[in-house]
Amino acid sequence: MADKELSWKYAEDFVIEPAALGTARQHALELGIDPISPAVGAQLAVLAAASSTHSILEIGTGTGVSGLWLLSGAPDAVLTSIDIELDHQQHARSAFAAGGVPANRIRLITGRAAEVLPRMNDGAYDLVFVDADEAALLDYVEHSLRIVRRGGLVLVAHALWRGRVADPARRDDTAEDFRALLSTIAESSAVVSSLSTAGDGLLQLVKTSD
Repeated sequence: MADKELSWKYAEDFVIEPAALGTARQHALELGIDPISPAVGAQLAVLAAASSTHSILEIGTGTGVSGLWLLSGAPDAVLTSIDIELDHQQHARSAFAAGGVPANRIRLITGRAAEVLPRMNDGAYDLVFVDADEAALLDYVEHSLRIVRRGGLVLVAHALWRGRVADPARRDDTAEDFRALLSTIAESSAVVSSLSTAGDGLLQLVKTSD
């Protein structure tokens, strides 16, 4: 195993997930959902804690893995989460309850993000996490940067897409969608950005101007 792969494995194994998170992860895998890795989850918690987050918007609820990680770093925050799959959100609601998250800190919206996001107010959230339809990435991130407050965070999961984004020979649609997003972000003066290699990649943006 290459040195970098050993380091990635060590970083993943370093994270110990609570029981509620482990159960949510298992449910995600059973449903065919690709949840964020433990190391990415830990990064979400750190970023949420460091940014004094009180309001979180999540695009892609899944079974609650990322939501639990975000709320672990922001114990006073309210999470609004959008997903088209009601069944997934029911699993997530159970996961939040098992994790001791009060029901009044969770707002689940069942619907298409493309229809819900345009109705959300500008600058209404401290942190927006994107883990949904990769084909709509650019639109989701554009909405996220409008919805997040100045100085707030936009985080995009799976930004290295199974190692394919870094390999120019990989020309599948999803890899190209992520490359297009990363190229657009690299040219933007409205954000400060960083691309973490943890897990499947985490794109981190701080909104610096309206």
